[in-house]
Parts: sequence; structure tokens; C-alpha cells
Amino acid sequence: MESGGIRAESRTTPELVIAPPGEKARAWIERDRATISPSYTREYPAVIERGSGCTVWDVDGNAYLDVSAGIAVAATGHCHPDVVKAIQDQAARLIHMSGTDFYYPNQIRLAEKLSELFPGGDGAKVFYGNSGAEAIEAGMKLARYHTNRTRFIAFRGAFHGRTFGALSLTASKAVQRNRFAPLLPGVTHATYPDPYRGGTVEASLEELNRIFETTTPPEEVAALVVEPIQGEGGYVVPPEGWLEAIEELCREHGILLFLDEVQSGMGRTGKMFAVEHTGAEPDMVAVAKGIASGMPLGVLIARAELMDWKPGAHASTFGGNPVACEAAIATIRLLEDELMANATEVGGYIFERLRELQSRFDVIGDVRGRGLMIGVEMVESGESKKRARELRNAIVGRCFEKGLLILGCGANTVRWAPPLVLTRREADRALEIFEETLEELAG
Repeated sequence: MESGGIRAESRTTPELVIAPPGEKARAWIERDRATISPSYTREYPAVIERGSGCTVWDVDGNAYLDVSAGIAVAATGHCHPDVVKAIQDQAARLIHMSGTDFYYPNQIRLAEKLSELFPGGDGAKVFYGNSGAEAIEAGMKLARYHTNRTRFIAFRGAFHGRTFGALSLTASKAVQRNRFAPLLPGVTHATYPDPYRGGTVEASLEELNRIFETTTPPEEVAALVVEPIQGEGGYVVPPEGWLEAIEELCREHGILLFLDEVQSGMGRTGKMFAVEHTGAEPDMVAVAKGIASGMPLGVLIARAELMDWKPGAHASTFGGNPVACEAAIATIRLLEDELMANATEVGGYIFERLRELQSRFDVIGDVRGRGLMIGVEMVESGESKKRARELRNAIVGRCFEKGLLILGCGANTVRWAPPLVLTRREADRALEIFEETLEELAG
């Protein structure tokens, strides 16, 4: 889908005019260090000032090919003209009045569309926030409010955000939790089944039932919170049938099934929600990241009968800002028109090319994913399956030096999460750089 609606022009990138970081970038980085919290994880010294499609430029004029999409956020590409126009038009009319106290037509139009798209059956209502973490927090509060239960089940490797409630569910990296205890009580973590490392539906269910029998009474569990494809944990795709089995277990015990689709949702896997690749139906879904193509918006979508809390129980001053809502409406239109289909087509192409590389490079342990959400797990050898964190980090760093912006996830996985406008030509160039890097570092 290289011509027509996706993009009329496909640039030749990357194009580095100076080895990064250049003089201007170094100056900005020094100013950053003097004024901005050091808690941000900066993967490499890229100081980006503009973008278009799958290309971004730094302050020194280097053009990079971006297959990170700002951590899976720039779903429609950087500065898609339809999204830019929607933002500009709305900003000229109204920027803010607070949806907590007033009504916005924009919020209502978007809520109607999200209710229509909700993968949990007919009839849904939404709560607006500004981020994925806020959507998770809203879901946790709603689950407690509706069920009058206090506990939660989450999974090791999960990332649900860094605010206190969401962080209590998060279990992807110890550094994210270090020195913040005590967190929210009543959260129990189970193993997320990874087929590459022997995870099965049966073993997962056995563990969950054991948890219910020994430490966590199921009648006290408000919700089970899970990513249909684990994101920061390594782009892990669970075994076929697992989500359906989890749903059945939840139904058996009156536990709400709460899906975190912050990274996997909004067309990234080729469907609007990753859960649609399965037969499971959630009670609640959290979305953010790609929903508004970079504008801050997080949404909790829940079955209408669950949204039974009273006025004042929860709210957000900025959540559902009219500019962000218009960006989301434009984004969804683009996803439905062609970008989900492009994610399936180009994602399938990249997946097969990466599988070919796996047959040549023993350090590629696994290639997994759906659509344009693909993980490449790096190991010391196919036989040992020992996680190769340093190799993964070296690959990410060397790709940057060659002008390819790609990120890691999990302990040792390279993540492919490009804008959904990625063309096959751009995919070929990204794969070429990735292959060159593998040959240099592991050939």
C-alpha cells in the first residue's frame, strides 16, 4: 500500500548529515540535564524537532526512519495532515472548558464511536483521562466500586503505568518499583504464559487456581488485569485459547476481565483491538497511546451496566479535551479506512522477513507478534535460549547510529512498532539496516 491513501510520497530515509549527536543536539542535551528530571529513560541521544510519516528530523538536520512511533503512539504517522487539520480546526474553536462540569459534543461523538467499537459486546460507556495510566486507574476504581471487592490479579512482565495504582499492577522492571513501597495492597501477580519459554494454557490456569486456593480468595478479586499481547514485557503473544480460558475463569468467580490495550489497541495488530484476534469478550478495556496520534488521551471503555458510579466518584479536569477528542475521531477514521489493513499487510511482510533472518542468525530466538506489533527476542544461542540483553542493547544503539529509530522491550527483545503508515519500501530499508547490524554484531 505504497501509493494512494497511505502516503503519496515515500522519502528515502534515513539520511544522516552528521554523526549523531551533532553539536546542536549536544547543546540541547546539556540544557535538558540541567532542568529536567533524570528519571526519564533516554534510549539514545536523539533530539527530535519535526516529523512526517515515518521520518523524523533532529535539530542537526539528520533524517531518521522511525519504527518506534514514539512508543507505539504515532499510529497515523507523524503529523498526518488529516489529524493536523482536525487539531487546528478544533483549537481555533475551543481548547478547554472542562468535561467534568460541562458537556462537549466532541466527547459525545467519540464516546459513541468507541461504544460501537467496544469488543465486549453491545452497549458501553467511556471515561476520559489523559494517559494509559489514568485509564488503568479509572478501571481499578470502577472495578472496586462496582463489585465492592478489593483485590486484583495481574501478571509478571506486565506494564500498566507508573502512578501508584497502576504501578501496583506493573511487574516488568524492578527499577520502576524500587523505593516506592508500600504500593496498593491486594495485588497478586501470576505468570504470563510465553510459548517460546514453555508457557501453556493449562499451566497458567493451574497456577491461577492454586493462587485462588492458597493466597487470594476469588470472591475478593474485583478484576483480573491483563494485556492481550504483553507490551513492555517483551511483545509476548500468549498461547492460543488462553484469553478465552481466562475469561471463563473470571466468569466462574464473578471477576471482571479488564484488558489493557494501551499499546496493542487502536489498529496496531491489524484489528482495532488485539483481543479481536481471539474469542474473548472483556468487561473493560483501557486505551491510550495511538488513539489520538500523539495528543494526550486515555480512555476506559466498559460495559454500560458497570458504569454505575455516582457523580463525583471519579473525574478528570483535562480528560477528553476537545482537541484530543477531535484528533482521536480523525485517527479512528484513518484506521478504519486503510491503516489497519496496512498494518496487516506490511506487518505480515516484516514478520516473514524477520523469520528468514531467524533461520540465518542463531541469536534470534523468537519472532512473534501480530500486525505491526512484532518482537524479536535476542538470545545467546537458539539452544540455550539465554537472554542476550547486552546484544539487544547493542543492536538498538547501532541501528540508531545508522539512522533507524527502534526500541527494546522486555529484558532482551527488539520491538517493531512503527507508524501504521509504514510502506513496504520503508520496511525494506529498516530490515536492511537491521540485517546489517546483525551481521556486524552477531555474524
